[in-house]
Amino acid sequence: MPDPTWSRRPTAAVGVLVVRGARAHSPLTPVGDDADAAVPELTAAAARLVVESVGGTGTVTADAFSITVDLPDADPRGVRRVLQAAARAVAAADLTGPDGTPVRLHVGVGWSDLSDRPMVTAVAAAQHAAAESLSHNDLVARPVLAGDGPLGAPRRPSTTMTRWQIALSLLACVAAPLALMITTYRLGLDVSTALYWAAVSAIVLTVGLQFAEGFVALRRCTPPGDAATPPAATAVIAAYLPNEAETIVETLTAFRGLRYRGPLQILLAYNTDRPLPVESELARIALADPRLTLLRVEPSTSKAQNVNAALAHTTGEFVGVFDADHHPMPDAFERAWAWINDGADVVQGHCVVRNGSESAVARMVAVEFEQIYAVGHIGRQRMHGFGIFGGSNGFWRTDVLRQIRMRGDRLTEDIDSSVRALRSGYRVVNDRGLISRELAPTSLPALWKQRIRWAQGWYEVSRYNAEAVTGRSGLSFRQRLGLAQLLVWRELYMWVTPLIWSLLLFMWWRDGGLTMASPVLLALTGAVLACGPVQLLFARQVGDRQIRRHRWWWWSFLLVNLVVYQEYKNLIGRVAQIKHVMGERHWTVTPRTADAAGAVPVGAVEDVPTAEPGQLRAGRPPLVAETG
Repeated sequence: MPDPTWSRRPTAAVGVLVVRGARAHSPLTPVGDDADAAVPELTAAAARLVVESVGGTGTVTADAFSITVDLPDADPRGVRRVLQAAARAVAAADLTGPDGTPVRLHVGVGWSDLSDRPMVTAVAAAQHAAAESLSHNDLVARPVLAGDGPLGAPRRPSTTMTRWQIALSLLACVAAPLALMITTYRLGLDVSTALYWAAVSAIVLTVGLQFAEGFVALRRCTPPGDAATPPAATAVIAAYLPNEAETIVETLTAFRGLRYRGPLQILLAYNTDRPLPVESELARIALADPRLTLLRVEPSTSKAQNVNAALAHTTGEFVGVFDADHHPMPDAFERAWAWINDGADVVQGHCVVRNGSESAVARMVAVEFEQIYAVGHIGRQRMHGFGIFGGSNGFWRTDVLRQIRMRGDRLTEDIDSSVRALRSGYRVVNDRGLISRELAPTSLPALWKQRIRWAQGWYEVSRYNAEAVTGRSGLSFRQRLGLAQLLVWRELYMWVTPLIWSLLLFMWWRDGGLTMASPVLLALTGAVLACGPVQLLFARQVGDRQIRRHRWWWWSFLLVNLVVYQEYKNLIGRVAQIKHVMGERHWTVTPRTADAAGAVPVGAVEDVPTAEPGQLRAGRPPLVAETG
């Protein structure tokens, strides 16, 4: 491998890229398996792409199974930029295998500095990091920095610990401010007035922003007309199969019924920790429908890994990403194409709950989703100039998704990819008329587990992207204001609202009691009561018809939200921050059950010949095993 010409400075960091071939519609063999004679050729082809990408920044060498890049600078930002650009170049390339078949490459990237370890040790450490990167397939350069040692497993949640975290949250946001006011008052300084105006101002600001977003969201969402003839498209359905076994056949039935004028590939990317009877049923469906490809991703423990693995097998110009419980509207891909043809890079649709009648919790979530998708996302897009990809019923240009990817080390990989796409200059839009129907949690424990993960994931994204609000991020001033509200203010506000209770308790202590006519009590009560109904009123006007027709759902949500639910969500947000600080990170699966009214039981599909997973059909296997 010829080295590029560059200034011969001592090597300060070393990067390693490992690749794995992903042949269209064929099983994959892990890199390093001598049975795969194509691995050295693929690595050599990848090395040539790395040389072109790196240029004069470093020295590139390659062996049969990995590519090493020696870099003269160990600045983490610079190293990541160089290595991730090289990885993207390799992953985007359309290569041809020795037998003439098209091949795309999965790429893993790791790097290590040389400040306290010799080259041999650094390369070995970077190879381990690259292997981890390859397992996630997210093109993120995993670092092995000076002083790093073996990482312990993240602290797992426990009921006892969660109770202590709830108590700590209440202590920090209610008891501590109360103690501060009492202590300073006894010292001759009354800080309650300042805290009162701070709390009221924060609430008024939030209500004002909600009203503004709701007002601009009232305008209809009309996709651009006169779209060109639609190109090939791909629906990627990500599933953890043991959790989705009851609903996946019903979901595939919904996708097979979609109306789209162009070629539509349906790609089910799933992982499972054990063989399941439904896999044979899925293989039978694939035999009957040539549009369906089954991709078993091994090893995989996340939705992000499943989606990233699917990208090497997609044939569409744009990709719709869905969770396994979603049923999109029949012309979803036609409507999404209208936006993408008009210049959008990502289109997020409107997720509507389809099992609201199953429980009080599901009814509550159904109305809440109308606030989020029909008002909040639309209003934010129109006020601040950007939309949000919510993880499902979202459509990406394929080349953009291959660049951005999803990170398996993020608790909310969808929000993380949204912000990274925005910061990379891509256009994200929301359309509440682009509907997909999904299952909501039906019990409070399931809702808590889902929302604690969401809240912790939002906090994670806020921490990693807060500098985009003030730094040179390439975003407009309007977008930076929107990110400040979305990432910074939302994480602070949940700590501000409990000041109301501290103030009321302090005034009761200071004044010997409170009367219902107290101006302070009336002002605080009015401000708090205004928070919930504002977006609800707007959502009632523009929400999904099937949800709007259940008037009792809206009245019950209004009551529950005013009394307990809004503070319940704030509590979840505060506990999530505490969990993150304490190193407690755990991805919890949301349980799925088939809708009893509309479920398609296993076996209730077309009568086609039985086929085991992996059996060939018409020259291609219905099942592609993604291994590594």
